[in-house]
Amino acid sequence: MSHPKLAAQLYTVREFTKTLEDFRNTMRKVRDIGYTAVQISAIGPMPHEDVKAVADTFGLKICITHVGFDYLQNDIEAAIAQHKLWDCPNVAVGSMPAQYREAGEEGFHKFAKDATEVGKKLADAGLTFSYHNHSFEFARFGKLTGLDIIYNESDPRYLQAEIDTYWIQHGGGDVIAWIKRMKDRMPVVHFKDMVMQGHQQIMAEIGEGNLNWPGIIEACKEANVQWYAIEQDVCQRNPFESLKMSYDNLREMGVE
Repeated sequence: MSHPKLAAQLYTVREFTKTLEDFRNTMRKVRDIGYTAVQISAIGPMPHEDVKAVADTFGLKICITHVGFDYLQNDIEAAIAQHKLWDCPNVAVGSMPAQYREAGEEGFHKFAKDATEVGKKLADAGLTFSYHNHSFEFARFGKLTGLDIIYNESDPRYLQAEIDTYWIQHGGGDVIAWIKRMKDRMPVVHFKDMVMQGHQQIMAEIGEGNLNWPGIIEACKEANVQWYAIEQDVCQRNPFESLKMSYDNLREMGVE
């Protein structure tokens, strides 16, 4: 059973990471909250060396990234060098690219094959490769969903999961069941809560919504997840405040 650590998914504060100066200020704030790790996602263009220097300055581990799938297909050596420089062992893509989605069921089959090929190259370099879901993957094709196809038809050695708790729930999936299904295949999970605003599902800070966090946390430990990445695409308040609320609530739940 694992004892995962907390990481801040920087997509939450993407409007505050456009320049190197903003990135430095954001990393300081994230560290002041208490986080010891981050997921690099949606930051502005800046030299990889500068990103690493700022992370080191504030003692923040880069535990995983979100990068473009085309980048991995077209310039895999650069991607490997980037992650080695950052001492970041995990690579992920944030969604299945549009050309696969537009192809319907066949697109899911093809993505599983193509992602396995990319993941093999990353694995050969000592890196993991994970897929981050939304809810569109819960479109059904007979008895299977798109997400079933992705994980059934990809090689688990080369394509792992970055389950997003909110989007699983949004798609009508069973969050805890999916986490358990990805045992030993998910180094990082995305924690995101869901609350109702009238008839509308919206994102909430961890512990402020309706997801079963005791059950989710226990399932993650059993699945040997290493990192809980806290993400909130849309915040109802200052996103740094949201990151802090989620962090504090998880600490109250006993998460280190």
